[in-house]
Amino acid sequence: MKSYLLGSSAAAGLAISLVAGHAASQKAPMAPKPASATPAKTAGAAPAKAAASDLSFEKSVQPFLKTSCYPCHSGNRPQARLGLDKFTDENSIVENKEEWSKVLSHVNMRTMPPPGFPKPSEEAIGHFTGWVGNKLASLNQTECSEAVSPGRVTLRRLNRLEYKNTIRDLMGVDFTGVEDFPSDDVGYGFDNIGDVLSLPPMLMEKYLGAAEEIVAKGYPSVVKALPKDPAAREAYAREVLTKFTRRAFRRPVQPAEVDRLINLVKLSEKHKLGFDEGMKLALGATLVSPHFLYRIEQNRAVGGAKTYRLGNYELASRLSYFLWSSMPDETLFAKASAGKLRDSKELEAEVRRMLKDPKAKGLVENFGSQWLQTRRLKEFKPDPEEFPNFDEKLRAAMLAETDLFFEAVVKEDRSVLDFLDGDYTFVNERLAKHYGIPGIKGPNFRRVSLKGTNRGGVITQASILTLTSNPTRTSPVKRGKWIMEQLLNDAPPPPPPNVPELEETKAVSAALPLRKRLEQHREDPKCASCHSRMDPMGFALENFDGTGQWRTQDGKFKIDATDKLPDGRMINGASGLSKILKENKEQFAKALTERMMTFALGRGLENYDHCAVDAISDTLKKNDYKISSLMIAIVKSDPFQMRGVETPPAPGGKKS
Repeated sequence: MKSYLLGSSAAAGLAISLVAGHAASQKAPMAPKPASATPAKTAGAAPAKAAASDLSFEKSVQPFLKTSCYPCHSGNRPQARLGLDKFTDENSIVENKEEWSKVLSHVNMRTMPPPGFPKPSEEAIGHFTGWVGNKLASLNQTECSEAVSPGRVTLRRLNRLEYKNTIRDLMGVDFTGVEDFPSDDVGYGFDNIGDVLSLPPMLMEKYLGAAEEIVAKGYPSVVKALPKDPAAREAYAREVLTKFTRRAFRRPVQPAEVDRLINLVKLSEKHKLGFDEGMKLALGATLVSPHFLYRIEQNRAVGGAKTYRLGNYELASRLSYFLWSSMPDETLFAKASAGKLRDSKELEAEVRRMLKDPKAKGLVENFGSQWLQTRRLKEFKPDPEEFPNFDEKLRAAMLAETDLFFEAVVKEDRSVLDFLDGDYTFVNERLAKHYGIPGIKGPNFRRVSLKGTNRGGVITQASILTLTSNPTRTSPVKRGKWIMEQLLNDAPPPPPPNVPELEETKAVSAALPLRKRLEQHREDPKCASCHSRMDPMGFALENFDGTGQWRTQDGKFKIDATDKLPDGRMINGASGLSKILKENKEQFAKALTERMMTFALGRGLENYDHCAVDAISDTLKKNDYKISSLMIAIVKSDPFQMRGVETPPAPGGKKS
């Protein structure tokens, strides 16, 4: 299953991206008319102009491909496994939109052709990008005007955090045993993806043991007033188990489902084990039922329909596991029962309520830590000789800062652009000392202003700067790559084989600054296209050492935090990087939308999702980038509220 890639939206005609920076002030229309496509601009160069009638595949595209692309991207073994010589006519763009979107993006960013190859004229670039962008926009406009598949989510098991939170809200038990469960597999950057959440035998054994332990701890909270009259106990058991299974299964239950549990109670009493043991057996059986462990969505298609709306309780579960990583509460159950979640205003009000609830911390822990990759920090071990001040208290403070920052954006309904340059953060004494912020005492965290400092947003937080470093030094490549992947959703391809590693001996490090040692990667044309984009962003953060502490020297060498992007623009330090990120906020907003949708849906995005992505991104932009507008737009979208009977085929592919 191919994932949905950047560039396949209607905005592909302009391909606004962070490192391109072309026409940063231009605004790409959601559905531009084919006749109005405009070639992308480059810094310091006027765009080549051509009438729409002068642009054609034969005149504008094929000559450009032959001259600028075929030297590397043709034959039996093309670079990056992208053979452009197979695209011989206009129809090829219809069947290969992903590839064409990537090509357009690289040409607009001036990363292709790479350094060392003849540069095409600005007129040739303008004609190429004009025709390709125009064609992609036209195709997207046509697709989004027709019925679009909402996609189909694979049956999803609760991941470890969802299981823990659900047990907490179902039985009032803080179950820490999930740490002993096998790790959940990750797909598309998240561990809540239905396609990868398998149920190995070892995990089933863990569930069985966990159910017994949880029931033993949480039985005062479920079974409270046992009737003295034995004849009344069955009615009481039925009442308790009906209520419990309704909450555990996240839906109304049938009498037959409760009957099976009642039979366990009766069996226990028959064998002289007692009523309580029978009830514990019934509760434990509920906790290992597929209806508890999985989020099951019934096929509700009628009359051969290819799509259908989710049931009210299924929608409630999607909503709660998206925003809370846990089960619905009684308010959400009540609104599902009354059918109120189908009302747009009611749904919006419910989202806002849930985002202000303390359980919204589940969004921080589950989405935030995976999107920003701060989970990796727990295993990271900086070299104690190079970074003697790093310890477990500092590690914990780093993680807490990022969590509290994300939580503030959510609870205060702030702009998602705060992730790029927010002028506030949260520190305790340990982290404040690390940052050089005076006047902070004690272990408790408090909000501080960053105005007038050299920090802002998540890119200068110690958690991010540490996890994107090597154990012994900073890594501009890793930091730049992190920005491309996590903030732009534009992961660079894997490095080509046989690229030598940097020498890391102390003698070499003392003799040459890191920048000089990394230049070898830019000299190789196969590496230059990616490193010319990643490295400048990474070098902008070089004033922060391998644990995020400010510095002006790297050994005996003065820090140089400036570099030039492929389009010729200069980045000057962390503030300059934040400025460029902010200038291209639409690119970041779309990338965050894609990440958030992937998490919310529990599946990778596909080509057919681009219409929803564009619409949600546009809504986010129109609402001053407030994070609540992103959440509300996602839960109101067809991919969130509907389900396909089957996954539609990819162009030229088979159904899955």
